[in-house]
Amino acid sequence: MKIGALTYVPFPGRLAVLALASVLAVPAVAQQASTGGQPQSAPPSATQQPSPEASSNAPAKEGFWGRVNPFARKKWVHKQIDPLKDRLNELDEVNAKNARDIQDVDSRAQAGIQKAQSAADAANQAATAAGQQAQQANSTAMTASSHVDQLNGTVNGLDQYKQVNTLDIPFRGGQPTLSKDAKDQLDTLAASVTGHQGYILEIEAHAPGTGSAGIQNSERLAESVKRYLVTEHQIPVYRMHAVALGNAVDQANSTDDNGKPVRVRTSSVSIRLMENSLAAPGTTPPHGETSSN
Repeated sequence: MKIGALTYVPFPGRLAVLALASVLAVPAVAQQASTGGQPQSAPPSATQQPSPEASSNAPAKEGFWGRVNPFARKKWVHKQIDPLKDRLNELDEVNAKNARDIQDVDSRAQAGIQKAQSAADAANQAATAAGQQAQQANSTAMTASSHVDQLNGTVNGLDQYKQVNTLDIPFRGGQPTLSKDAKDQLDTLAASVTGHQGYILEIEAHAPGTGSAGIQNSERLAESVKRYLVTEHQIPVYRMHAVALGNAVDQANSTDDNGKPVRVRTSSVSIRLMENSLAAPGTTPPHGETSSN
């Protein structure tokens, strides 16, 4: 029912409006109690326009219910913490990238360390092998030097002979015939050198007479001694070195006590047994034979 310009609301509708207003007034009372009883300023009218400076400095609106709006709190919290979440996510990505970089650097460092260690081990092994080869070479050189010294001693000793025994074989009447006593002496000499090495026989024949006659007589005496040693005792010819001196005498004994020249008055053959230094006592003669000394 309309009366003039006013709208008539039935009674039950008024009760409903009052009930709704009472329900909405309860949170406002609670807000006033929580803020210490301070009255809140009335909301600005819809027709009032704020100035640009006030709108830039004024805090963002939080809804009709203010900070304690029970229906808008979750959305407001999300609105406040979303930038923090973005920043945290960005920091997590940076930390993850740094962790990956550190792990990559550590992996490369470990690989480099292992490679350097392997190279050091290989170098150590090579140095050890080179040291062993050097020791072997040194041992070989010392052995070779010892062999060279031994060879030098052998070569130097090839020409070194010493006198071991001396015989003087007389001949009667200047005839190249060996007496029994002369044969016995030659038999003893041949027995002492049989089977031995490193010796020679120096044979010097002397006979009275001057000139070529004395030399020829002494040469026949030397040949008689050599023939007997070769035919009866198989003494090698190359071990006997004979010289026919005739009536020549040793220069050291060329004069007697009175200072007069010594003359050869009897026919004789002097034999000297000479032994090489390689066959000296205390060493092994060639071919494993014992020394003839």
